[in-house]
Amino acid sequence: MTDLAPAEGAAQRTAGRGTDELEQRLERYRVELTGFCYRMLGSAFEAEDAVQDTLVRAWRSADRFEGRASLRSWLYRIATNVCLDMLGERQRRARPMDLAGAKTADGPLGTALPEATWIQPMPDSRVVPTDGDPADLAVSRESVRLAFMAALQHLPPRQRAVLILREVLRWKATEVAELLDTTVASVNSALQRARATIHASDVTAGSSRAMDDTDRELLGRYVAAFERYDIESLVSLLHDDATLSMPPYGLWLRGHLDISRWLLGPGAECRGSVLLPTRANGLPAFGQYRPSGPGGRHEPWALQVIETSDGRVTGINSFLDTASLFPLFGLPEHPTT
Repeated sequence: MTDLAPAEGAAQRTAGRGTDELEQRLERYRVELTGFCYRMLGSAFEAEDAVQDTLVRAWRSADRFEGRASLRSWLYRIATNVCLDMLGERQRRARPMDLAGAKTADGPLGTALPEATWIQPMPDSRVVPTDGDPADLAVSRESVRLAFMAALQHLPPRQRAVLILREVLRWKATEVAELLDTTVASVNSALQRARATIHASDVTAGSSRAMDDTDRELLGRYVAAFERYDIESLVSLLHDDATLSMPPYGLWLRGHLDISRWLLGPGAECRGSVLLPTRANGLPAFGQYRPSGPGGRHEPWALQVIETSDGRVTGINSFLDTASLFPLFGLPEHPTT
């Protein structure tokens, strides 16, 4: 093969450096774009697909980016359009408690519902920046809580985008209007309606504030009680109205009596479980591994996302799709015990 002429080789090296620089610039926005798309879509995997699509579109059309807006604004315009296209006319995702009332421990588990039914958990590392203003980080954590994510699903897609851009990302109304190709009056009207819907939803459960010593002690006692399968001690840590849910099943329980009866009845195979800590949706979470046969081997069983308030556990959200969720959270196939 004939070597490139010096001028041609230099031009290609310069182009290569330009491409690498552009990719690095785009990559800096991955976490915040993933957070935006996750709030819009309610699915960890769809959010990552949307961000990848956004970055690919931006890279391919970089020559048409004229700098009239900031790179960040341009990326959010692309990401918003990607999410709106993905949402289309489909039904909202939900939590089990959004679909029906609480059942009793005597009720049947029922059949597993499709993945698209549910709000999916998301690792904090994918959507919450590791540094920045503490107030902004607190907003990032609060705005991916499971209850808030479920409330967002009640909003039409464009209202959802307006609320996230204005309330979470603190964009000005003029900036949102430009992004959505609409008027400031329309943005303000959409925000007012979205706020009313969110206010009517129960988004108070499960504080995602930074953990203090009291929280760490509560979680330590929870893990110890669960791994001993000391249900009396575990239930003593629960709020009176605590809930237990198990997507992809619609069954969910409320209160000490039904939760303890379930754990000692249908859930008794969780005895001997091992819990490994992680973080999801601004909340403490654990990979749960159940014993599977002789030899002390444990297998993935659930991702538990734990909601707490005032020194008590208010919600145990056990997501059973471990084949997808454990790799997403970087949890091992088997715990080392």
